[in-house]
Amino acid sequence: MATQTECTPELLRYVREVSLREDAVLRDLREETAALPAGSTLQVMAEEGQLLGLLVALVGARAVLEIGTFTGYSTLCMARALPPDGLLVTCDITERWPRIGAPYWRRAGVADRIDLRVGNAVKVLADIEATMGRAIFDVAFIDADKANYGLYYEAALDLVRPGGLVVIDNTLFFGRVVEEDARDTDTLAIRGLNNRIRDDERVDISLLPFADGITLARKRR
Repeated sequence: MATQTECTPELLRYVREVSLREDAVLRDLREETAALPAGSTLQVMAEEGQLLGLLVALVGARAVLEIGTFTGYSTLCMARALPPDGLLVTCDITERWPRIGAPYWRRAGVADRIDLRVGNAVKVLADIEATMGRAIFDVAFIDADKANYGLYYEAALDLVRPGGLVVIDNTLFFGRVVEEDARDTDTLAIRGLNNRIRDDERVDISLLPFADGITLARKRR
């Protein structure tokens, strides 16, 4: 079977029934986030959070970089997959949203693995490189403002070790990437990044037609 199966609401319910392992901590955080304005749109799907945790474990990551915290659902999923002495550095433009997730991080017993940095992400990433060095992270997850995705991708490649993984969310951008009349800044940025990654000999790639599009880019050794 060489074609993509359409994921109907019924099929998605089935997938969740047979594969989703969302416990009470994650569920409570997701439900609180969903009650926020645009909360459901900005939060990663539960299945994506589970995938992120699996990727962190598969890579054997001890250090993870996250660009775009929001309320910290994905943060929690990845932090749980780290060893007890692991580190997850996550950054957001404001403390407002991560403050919602912090009690859940504590409830899950992983708050000590999470280093929240607040500020402009480009500046935060430059500071991380200046103070911590390059090639120090095993996994980087990008899920922030789309206009700057190109900058975040380059910074993540510098900060991830050879053999490490860069995961980029929203690379199908609600399907707008194939709409010819979609010329807004965010859509153009995603299209441009997708084309750049396709031609980037520094990485091995796969764009998963899952959730809103998830690109996996493994930094070549």
